[in-house]
Amino acid sequence: MLSVQSFFNLTDLMDRPLFQDEDPPWQPLTKLKEYMDSYAYTQYIDGKKIIKDAIPLTQHVIIHEGKALYSDELNITFGDTTKGQLKVTRGSVELEGASVIMAGAVLIGDKISIGEGVLIESGAMIKSPAIIGDFTEVRQGAYLRGYCLTGKRCVLGHTTEIKHSIFLNDAKAGHFAYIGDSILGNDTNLGAGTKFANLKFIPGNVSVRYEREPIDTGRRKLGAILADGCQTGCNSVTSPGTVMDKGAILMPNTTAPGGYHKARALIR
Repeated sequence: MLSVQSFFNLTDLMDRPLFQDEDPPWQPLTKLKEYMDSYAYTQYIDGKKIIKDAIPLTQHVIIHEGKALYSDELNITFGDTTKGQLKVTRGSVELEGASVIMAGAVLIGDKISIGEGVLIESGAMIKSPAIIGDFTEVRQGAYLRGYCLTGKRCVLGHTTEIKHSIFLNDAKAGHFAYIGDSILGNDTNLGAGTKFANLKFIPGNVSVRYEREPIDTGRRKLGAILADGCQTGCNSVTSPGTVMDKGAILMPNTTAPGGYHKARALIR
C-alpha cells in the first residue's frame, strides 16, 4: 500500500501535522500551502532594521535567541553545519544555537523561519514562506522560490532551485538540482544535476501507476516522492509522478519513468 507511514519515519519530525499515516505519500504537498501560510513565524528583534527585505545583506548577520545581530565583535567558525560544527562566539562565550546568514544573501518577505545552527551562504535567495530546520545548510546560489520546508541537518545545495517541496531530516540536494512539488524522505541524497520534472506536457492531473492501475493524485504538478534512504545519481531526471519506495536508487544519466518503483529498486 502506498502510504505516508510506509514511506517515511516520522518519529523526529517537527512538522508532524502535515503527515497523516494512511494518506498517500504525496498528500503532504496538498496540505503544504495551508500549513505554511498559518505557521507562527518568528519576528526577530531588530530583524527589519538589520535584514532589509529583498536587498543583499552587506555583512554577516547572526540569529540568536530571537534576535538579529550584526556580526561585529563576534567570531564565526564555519565547521560542518549538518554536524553542529557552525560556532559563533563573543570573546570566550559561545552563542549556543546561533545561526548565520552570510553577507550577500537575500531574504524576501517576513514568513521565514530559521532554526538553530543554520548556515545561509552568500548568494542564496530565499522567498517567503520558508521553514528551515536546525543545522541545515543553504549553500551559495541556492534559490528557494517559496513554500520550502526542511527538517534537521538538510543540505539545499549550490545553484539548486526548490519550490513547494519538503525535505525530511538529513535529506541532501547538494549541487545543481531542480526540485519542484516533491518530497525527499529521511537520509535521501541527490547526485549533482538531478532534475525532478513536475508538469506533464498534456493537460490533466498527474497519475501514479501502482499494481498496473493508475492512481489520480489530484495534482496538476507533482515531481518526485522519495521514501527514506533513496538516492539519485548525477545528471538523473525523474518524470512527473515518480514515486520511489525505501532505498530505491536512480542510476546516473538515467530518466526514471513516472509511477511507482519498489523498495530497493535499481532504476537504470
